[in-house]
Amino acid sequence: MLEVKPAAEALPAIPPEGVSIAEASRRTGVSAHTLRYYERAQLVVTPLDRTHSGRRRYHQLDIEWIVVCTKLRATGMPIKTIRRYAELVAAGIGNEDARLALLEAHRAEVLAKLAELRENLELIDHKIDVYRGRLAAGDADQIWAPTRMAERH
Repeated sequence: MLEVKPAAEALPAIPPEGVSIAEASRRTGVSAHTLRYYERAQLVVTPLDRTHSGRRRYHQLDIEWIVVCTKLRATGMPIKTIRRYAELVAAGIGNEDARLALLEAHRAEVLAKLAELRENLELIDHKIDVYRGRLAAGDADQIWAPTRMAERH
């Protein structure tokens, strides 16, 4: 079974018969439309259970997998790569090295993005410090502002 960190607010256990798409949406924070898309895009690792009338039923494994997919997506993993990862997981035992390589490559990309974000945040923090300092000193009018060439002469 997948390990997913529990939410801050514990939800009741999923009953053996599963939950509706609306409840799955509530539990995962993903819209029903997105849940249907994940299924069409072949991002799910097991076929979804259906009621006798054809309505989707989500079980614990489905919910946990959707959470994994949303976290991978939130970190910038392309749908194509998530699909490949889902294919590897669905194929079962024997491809763990490929799964590991895929996740390690994505981790490296996320770390690079984090480094870039930290660098950009440093610039923002510097600009905030400049504005606070100038406002506190009462000389905010000295902060650089672009002017047109004609106005300079």
